[in-house]
Amino acid sequence: MERSPGGGSSSPEQPPTPADAAGQPPAAPPEPDLGPGIPPAGPGAASEALAVLTSFGRRLLVLVPVYLAGAAGVSVGFVLFGLALYLGWRRVRDQKERSLRAARQLLDDEERITAKTLYMSHRELPAWVSFPDVEKAEWLNKIVAQVWPFLGQYMEKLLTETVAPAVRGSNPHLQTFTFTRVELGEKPLRIVGVKVHPSQRKDQILLDMNVSYVGDLQIDVEVKKYFCKAGVKGMQLHGVLRVILEPLTGDLPIVGAVSMFFIKRPTLDINWTGMTNLLDIPGLSSLSDTMIMDSIAAFLVLPNRLLVPLVPDLQDVAQLRSPLPRGIIRIHLLAARGLSSKDKYVKGLIEGKSDPYALVRVGTQTFCSRVINEELNPQWGETYEVIVHEVPGQEVEVEVFDKDPDKDDFLGRMKLDVGKVLQAGVLDDWYPLQGGQGQVHLRLEWLSLLPNAEKLEQVLQWNRGISSQPDPPSAAILVVYLDRAQDLPLKKGNKEPNPVVQLSVQDVTQESKATYSTNCPVWEEAFRFFLQDPRSQELDVQVKDDSRALTLGALTLPLARLLTAPELTLDQWFQLSSSGPNSRLYMKLVMRILYLDSSEICFPTVPSAWDLDNESSQIGSSVDAPPRPCHTTPDSHFGTENVLRIHVLEAQDLIAKDRFLGGLVKGKSDPYVKLKVAGRSFRSHVVREDLNPRWNEVFEVVVTSVPGQELEVDIFDKDLDKDDFLGRCKVGLSMVLNSGFFDEWLTLEDVPSGRLHLRLERLTPRPTAAELEEVLQVNSLIQTQKSSELAAALLSVYLERAEGLPLRKGTKPPSPYATLTVGETSHKTKTVSQTAAPVWDESASFLIRKPHAESLELQVRGEGSGTLGSLSLPLSELLESDRLCLDHWFALTNGQGQVLLRAQLGILVSQHSGVEAHSHSYSRSSSSLSEEPELLGGPSHSTSSGPEVRHRLTLGDRALRQNGRDLPDPYVSLLLLPDKNRGTKRKTSQKKRTLNPEFNERFEWELPLDGSLRRKLDVSVKSNSSFMSRERELLGKVQLDLAEIDLSQGAAQWYDLMDDKDKGSS
Repeated sequence: MERSPGGGSSSPEQPPTPADAAGQPPAAPPEPDLGPGIPPAGPGAASEALAVLTSFGRRLLVLVPVYLAGAAGVSVGFVLFGLALYLGWRRVRDQKERSLRAARQLLDDEERITAKTLYMSHRELPAWVSFPDVEKAEWLNKIVAQVWPFLGQYMEKLLTETVAPAVRGSNPHLQTFTFTRVELGEKPLRIVGVKVHPSQRKDQILLDMNVSYVGDLQIDVEVKKYFCKAGVKGMQLHGVLRVILEPLTGDLPIVGAVSMFFIKRPTLDINWTGMTNLLDIPGLSSLSDTMIMDSIAAFLVLPNRLLVPLVPDLQDVAQLRSPLPRGIIRIHLLAARGLSSKDKYVKGLIEGKSDPYALVRVGTQTFCSRVINEELNPQWGETYEVIVHEVPGQEVEVEVFDKDPDKDDFLGRMKLDVGKVLQAGVLDDWYPLQGGQGQVHLRLEWLSLLPNAEKLEQVLQWNRGISSQPDPPSAAILVVYLDRAQDLPLKKGNKEPNPVVQLSVQDVTQESKATYSTNCPVWEEAFRFFLQDPRSQELDVQVKDDSRALTLGALTLPLARLLTAPELTLDQWFQLSSSGPNSRLYMKLVMRILYLDSSEICFPTVPSAWDLDNESSQIGSSVDAPPRPCHTTPDSHFGTENVLRIHVLEAQDLIAKDRFLGGLVKGKSDPYVKLKVAGRSFRSHVVREDLNPRWNEVFEVVVTSVPGQELEVDIFDKDLDKDDFLGRCKVGLSMVLNSGFFDEWLTLEDVPSGRLHLRLERLTPRPTAAELEEVLQVNSLIQTQKSSELAAALLSVYLERAEGLPLRKGTKPPSPYATLTVGETSHKTKTVSQTAAPVWDESASFLIRKPHAESLELQVRGEGSGTLGSLSLPLSELLESDRLCLDHWFALTNGQGQVLLRAQLGILVSQHSGVEAHSHSYSRSSSSLSEEPELLGGPSHSTSSGPEVRHRLTLGDRALRQNGRDLPDPYVSLLLLPDKNRGTKRKTSQKKRTLNPEFNERFEWELPLDGSLRRKLDVSVKSNSSFMSRERELLGKVQLDLAEIDLSQGAAQWYDLMDDKDKGSS
């Protein structure tokens, strides 16, 4: 049918409106316009009249109950009560109806919006639809689908020929590891969209590919030694992959290399098969499928990159694989306001506040702020520094949570592209939180990387005026490209080592991957360090075997060398010390100064410390000198150290290394223990001819909370020429520092048998002297014979600066350094050249055994000028001060000048000493080292409902009788009567040829207090009769009635041994 131009005629079928296409309910058809003067139809008026009559009838019907109540003489109160019930019922019904209408409306809106946006999804867009910045690439998907089978063949070769040998060499338990099946499946990777970024450099092309992979790949592995089969059957991967084509050259193929990485962590889901069996293999039991997924996902994300060179002999491959960062963002997390309250009390009737904390994230770099309790407007005042690798693309993300005992509540999130920070230089604003209410206050500063040291002094001067927590501000960044090593020494037996490199700057240590079975390893890795003052810091490099027990070489490089190098770069071979004559390491070191280039910020005019006494200072300057500080300003890490107390108890089932008569007669071993932790080494005494030795020694070391630290324990057999290896084990300190206590038997590695019993305890210093006397008494009780005296306190000293030091020959300033000494432990500071007002900014920690008697000795010396002054600070003054701390200027004796230092003492209270708080009543007690292995776990929980009894004995005998010419080999047998079974028997170790043995061993029986009053303790001192006899000679015995002993307080005394025959005293 034709449509007239005037539109008077219409088609009987109207085309669908856009609202209909979007899934909205069709609108009601418009009423026809009947023209003016035409009245409405009659049925409409009749319906209105009927509605009025119906409403009137309902209201009359409501009055019927009232009339009936009045006719029956019912009280008005009943009427009112019934009316109230009716009104309440109507109110509840209306609320339910409103809720249903709101839910129905929300459902209708959701259906309408879903129908409207369903076909706007990127994945469902037809190939001819495009956006200004994201383009479809169906042609590329067709190429990928064509190449996919051949890519599967390449992956099979890569896994079987390259990956499998590396896995077999990485772990002795995986020597039979093989890939049994490698198939990529029939579903290829899809590229949903491609976005090309305009690059500031002309020799590179930036692409962002939105990739989606839902594949049916199948990879099966087998470890034949353990009859274990596992694999992957299906995987999903979704994310934005950045592809960089650089450098662009004038020769084919035009592009020199392709770099690929994910800016953000992609969504990864792997369907494992047989994962439980695989994780049961020794050496892999500490892993989990979640940890494996996190490792795989992190491997694909910045700063990790996959580099594929396209031309041979490509220059600067290391620079392409790990390019210098684009810049550094200093994030000041200042405050938040208007946060929502999540804490509820009395089952939600009382509304509380929140305990907010923030997570700051840029790529894989994550920082967590401290928790502010009960506050909706928290003030954090914390500063973090993050490395920015790619602009645009990376984002600054801040998430705020409410800390709860079970699950933390989400309070909001904000995101900001780092490109905006680069463009502005400095951003200081309140940002609204999405997904919650409130705002967060951030100050973001873009720090440029300068390739010269011209503005280093200006940066250091500015950083001194910044109050930064938890870490001080950085002045530079160091990038270390670890390339390769040559001619490393071989292991014992001329075996190829498995080299790994540990790089450390101050307290930060990073470690390379291990390369297996080679003394010429190639790593090609990059490491990044923040530097607070590159003039005084050093790079420490340790090349070790992957067991960490054998050092293959070392290198210490002062970073001041880089400040004078061209473009702050060193690219060369470095000779290794403590290594072979031709052992060397190739590295490229690049330093960049962090400069805040903003016209809105004025650097402070406070002069540096070494300029305070500068002869060129103008007298009569209009600028006043800065006021002298009254107190020190240590960094946030000062005073946060802990003390690790290491109890080396015993070992069992050690291997026998001693041989006699040319190996015909097998002997035992003479074992001793070596400990390495926190840069310190300790060694136990040697136990002669014993495969189950007992050392009972205690060692102490100051440790920090730096992650990744380990306690390395090696056991050796003492020999005349070279000591034999008996095994090793490691303990991660993070677990001990978090839990506070560790008591376990550890299986020795790299040997057929043997295990070691260790007890580790973290001692946190307390700033109060109230418990000092008790600590000294407890230390004397748990002291072992072979160990040195235990520490009762930790002294932390921060030496900031000095002023007014004497000049050399009256005119020239000295080059001073300071020495801090407590007992036999000393710490020497750096030397500050030619100044009478040096600034050291150094700290040291000392273990204090007798705080009342020891003192801190400080000497200030000048290179070539002798002693400039000294100071003696008795620690008893700290015990009398507030919070055991002194922080002010101290006058130097034997000279002139003053030093500004902070000295604080912390008392070390053991929570697991095995001695209760009332232990000061003991005259003598026992060591906490127990005889029975099962009783070494510290205080255990009794299943009895009554009180628990732990009876301690200090076993020592004096003036035992001697039968015959030979001295006895005494030991003590204990029996808790009236029961005579293995559960009530205890036995000490045997002492050789002595009449005055000292055992220092502890035994425990768990029983109710009322039950112990009916028991007796039988103590017998015995000796072996002869070498070939099983008979035991009784040297004496004593029987203790526990009802006569106050077990709640304990007692320690000498008991006379009685002869078993005549009951007479011996």
